[in-house]
Amino acid sequence: MVAEILAVGTELLMGQIVNTNAQYITKRLNDVGVNVYYHSVVGDNPVRLKECLELALNRCDVVITTGGLGPTRDDITKESVADILGIRLVRHEEIFQNIKCFFERVNRRMMDNNTKQADIPEDCTIIPNNNGTAPGFLIEKDGKTIIMLPGPPREMIPMFEDTVYPYFEKKTGQIIGSRMLKVFGIGESEMEMKILDLIEAQSNPTIAPYVSKGEIVIRVTARSKNYGEAMKMINPVIERIRERLGSNLYAFDGETLEETVVQLLIEKNISISTVESCTGGMLASKLVNVPGVSKVFDNGFITYSNQSKIDVLGVLPDTISTCGAVSKETAVEMVKGLIKRTSTRAGISITGIAGPDGGTPEKPVGSVYIAVMLDGEIESIGLKLNGDRERVRHMACLNALNMLRKKILRL
Repeated sequence: MVAEILAVGTELLMGQIVNTNAQYITKRLNDVGVNVYYHSVVGDNPVRLKECLELALNRCDVVITTGGLGPTRDDITKESVADILGIRLVRHEEIFQNIKCFFERVNRRMMDNNTKQADIPEDCTIIPNNNGTAPGFLIEKDGKTIIMLPGPPREMIPMFEDTVYPYFEKKTGQIIGSRMLKVFGIGESEMEMKILDLIEAQSNPTIAPYVSKGEIVIRVTARSKNYGEAMKMINPVIERIRERLGSNLYAFDGETLEETVVQLLIEKNISISTVESCTGGMLASKLVNVPGVSKVFDNGFITYSNQSKIDVLGVLPDTISTCGAVSKETAVEMVKGLIKRTSTRAGISITGIAGPDGGTPEKPVGSVYIAVMLDGEIESIGLKLNGDRERVRHMACLNALNMLRKKILRL
């Protein structure tokens, strides 16, 4: 079964809002065994909307529209669908009364144009909207299925989950189960060579690697009659991937690197503090985004200036003048001063040049030094990171977290 998602709304084409609906619907359709081949976006223009609908119906079994079901003149989705299919719109009294009750409940005046939301395509299945005034519709005609949903995600998502997803569960009789593996510490090419034979031999389950925000994600997916059977197919494949990638494989169900590290810290009862220069608190922010981190996180310092490194951490002025604030030596002294000040078992320091200015031929933009201390043992590293300021800072944090993760695994 092949589907197309057609988002309706000029505001999408103008970049005023992001089409998160297509991402959500695609993922959920994949979960139930419906293949999404196309995403389309069209403005509030009846001619172009009908062209897109005709094209979608010609090449797909299922067309799901989002948007264009409101009360205003430019909300034209159901009218366009009705024209294409040659069916009438008819007034639905119960929906009309529900709309009236909605406006009474929120103490607002119901305008005349709101009544058009009670006009529905004949012989359709109504998809109730418990969070707004625009119902959705499901039409089966000539071997095709058209589903119309409102645009606001807070309305669309419950309607999809309550009505649309169960519809496709019955229709397909199968689900697609997936697990998301995450890899850090090796490049995409090296990773692929380690598991290339597994990728080439895939059929069901399938293995799909891709890069996302500096990390490698490997999606392992199986098509089966139920989720339990899909996992039985997936898990042996994951075990073979784990054997190839070793400790570079850090997550099996889409966990972030910071979630993985925090879980290890909690399991091992290891307290941690951080001190940051070029990342400016980003590392601490990543850690405190994880629920439960208060059990292990003690302190986070930002020592951005040279003087603050000296005053707060006790970094020697000679170290900064001789080696530079951006150096392995300074990073090591920063983490030593951090542990001395906080007495935590683990500490991380980061210093570097995030750019876009400040680099030199010897230390270009993207030069970052990290030191990790755990139970008195220090490991340090120098990196040459590429990308803009935000990416350099982000990748510095990931590398720091990964260093700590691997040190904990060696305990």
